[in-house]
Amino acid sequence: MEHLQIISDIQHKKIKPVYLLHGPENYFIDEITKTLENIITPDEKAFNFSTFYGKDVDVTNLINACQRFPMMAPYQLIILKEAQYLKNIDDLKHYVQNPVPTTVLVIVHKEKNADKRKTFYKEISKQGVVFESKQMYENQIPNFIDGLVRSRNKSIDLKSSQLLVEFIGNDLTKMMHEIDKLLITLPEGKNTITPAHIEKNIGYSKDYNVFELQNAIGKKDILKANRIANYLAGNPKHSINEVIPLLFSYFQKVLKIHYLKDLSKGSVAATLGINPFFASEFIAVSKMYNIRKTVQVIELLNEYDLKSKGVGYSGSQSDELIKELIFKILH
Repeated sequence: MEHLQIISDIQHKKIKPVYLLHGPENYFIDEITKTLENIITPDEKAFNFSTFYGKDVDVTNLINACQRFPMMAPYQLIILKEAQYLKNIDDLKHYVQNPVPTTVLVIVHKEKNADKRKTFYKEISKQGVVFESKQMYENQIPNFIDGLVRSRNKSIDLKSSQLLVEFIGNDLTKMMHEIDKLLITLPEGKNTITPAHIEKNIGYSKDYNVFELQNAIGKKDILKANRIANYLAGNPKHSINEVIPLLFSYFQKVLKIHYLKDLSKGSVAATLGINPFFASEFIAVSKMYNIRKTVQVIELLNEYDLKSKGVGYSGSQSDELIKELIFKILH
């Protein structure tokens, strides 16, 4: 991945005078920033490390700081955080066009992308490094998890990756925290993260969860689906707000299959943006739910999404909606 190459370059002393780290995904930006902080030793930081915030600094003062020379160190490091709030940010072009080679300026622009039309953006592309931190889609995250765990000389099975995605979503910072916890708590001699290990250490049931509910509904396993629905409805950690988005995405995929002419695993996987391993499962579900029933399920999910927000529903037990919804999908 691109962020790993940037980190590798920094670690091998291939350091650029300006870095622009921008985009909605904080995790990759934070990893690169932490690596850059290490180019200054603890003894050097007192005189050669400065942090500014976009809301509090003006461009002139920032440029003046960048034009200083390091004291008894090869570099001075300046990190501009919350750069998205810096007024007249394009005026940085005057510095970026001719940066001081012993200053490393790191512009951290989170929440959204920097304006690529600005001159300073184009100049950084010439003089330094521009990294766009894109948010990952949930179907990309299992591969990300697998690579992350393998880099620690451990492994994780596919179902465990899916459980983590279902439980955490695409918050990569939180994902890293949970993976670190799982790796630390692996029993001695064990190298693989399993659903049982996740249940024990994160408190997420490997049998009674939204992922298993989805599978039971897909197979029209009424008994299992109702058992899970009852468990979720009676557990304060769960709510209909985690059930509906997952099932909506699931049945959207099923609906897409009904419009495909080529039902090969490769074609289905490419169309749905999923691992080919799961293509057969979705093909089987499309046979269980014809196009008319699939559309009805999606309409039900929309209806219960509104009810969960109080539209057209006056019941006091909102978690009872989970059981109602599952019943109507399966009957």
